[in-house]
Amino acid sequence: MSTHERWTRLLEILGNQGRIEVGEAAELLGVSTATVRRDMEELARQQLLTRTRGGAVLSGVAYDLPLRYKTARQADEKHRIARAAAGLVPPGAVVGLNGGTTTSEVARELATRADLADHASGTALTVVTNAINIANELAVRPYVKTVVTGGVARPNSYELTGPLATMVLQGLSLDYAILGVNAVDPKFGAATHDEGEASANRAMAERADKVIVVADSTKLGKRAFAQVCAVAEIGVLVTDKDAPDELVEQLAGQGVDVLCV
Repeated sequence: MSTHERWTRLLEILGNQGRIEVGEAAELLGVSTATVRRDMEELARQQLLTRTRGGAVLSGVAYDLPLRYKTARQADEKHRIARAAAGLVPPGAVVGLNGGTTTSEVARELATRADLADHASGTALTVVTNAINIANELAVRPYVKTVVTGGVARPNSYELTGPLATMVLQGLSLDYAILGVNAVDPKFGAATHDEGEASANRAMAERADKVIVVADSTKLGKRAFAQVCAVAEIGVLVTDKDAPDELVEQLAGQGVDVLCV
């Protein structure tokens, strides 16, 4: 297990339990107590947890893992999901992408597609995004027209949110909106933890002819605080092969085209 993966797992455990002792963490992670102490000290330095005598507790700030610590989670599944979602977009389309680890992978898949890169001149694809990390990666691709919304950057997700973001999105027309979310529930729909992100993502979904939600199986059947869109508004859900059959059937029964890759 790499350092990055170990930190991610430690933060996940803290998110579930609220606190953990050094010995328990060492056993769960399969490493020495000395390694766990070093990890806790580093994460405390980054203000992602608070050290206690013999362990750690959640930091006093709202607990939402920063994007850089989510990358290692379900990595293989996210690569497959991203490749499948990117394959649904034809050349010349206008695509909206919100922030997140899976949509960042979608952006990379789009940027390296041979049929797009072959366009020696002109625009092969237009991407509208409120994620500054995605814009940074796509801006160097001459065949991709990159449009960035305004807004206030959230440090956890690199997404631009607020009135500026929604105002720009409301004046645009998109062929596709590819959205990463924190949860997909058959009743509540697609949702995220932060209401500011949800508002910008909702505006993106409303301007698109088709909404494609990308979410690995760990997010299915879960509920999050703020709704992005109802199930009826989701055209395609791209997930992985571990998606529970019952949930897939419930979503498909409501008109969602579910792709398990």
